[in-house]
This record gives sequence, structure tokens and C-alpha cells, in this order.
Amino acid sequence: MNEENLQSVSVKCPHCGHNTFLDIDASEGNQDYQEECSACGDLIHVQLQVDEVNQQARVKVDGNDEQFY
Repeated sequence: MNEENLQSVSVKCPHCGHNTFLDIDASEGNQDYQEECSACGDLIHVQLQVDEVNQQARVKVDGNDEQFY
């Protein structure tokens, strides 16, 4: 992860509603991963979609209702 490309975004935990900050790196393209909520400790499913044409990144978060293997 290149620190020059990091952006900090505020998201609301889908479990407890607490606002938490995520560091995202859109230079790595589309991503699908999990982060831990700093307040409740539950896992947050994070999806990052990068639109290179319009130079935009979209972050979607939801509860970790599915098990990832």
C-alpha cells in the first residue's frame, strides 16, 4: 500500500452505527475485503469500486452476514 495514494473515509458501522475511518488505496483497483469496527469489533464487509475514467472511487459497506472461506 502506497501512503501517497491513501485516502481516509468515514463510514458507519452496519452493526453498531459508530462512525469509523478506513484508509483506502484506490490505486490498487477494485477491492473486496473486511475491516474490524473500532467500536464493536464486528467485521465490516468493504467493497471498493474504482472508476478510472472519471477518477472516482466508491466505497460500499455492509454487515458481514456471509461467511467467507
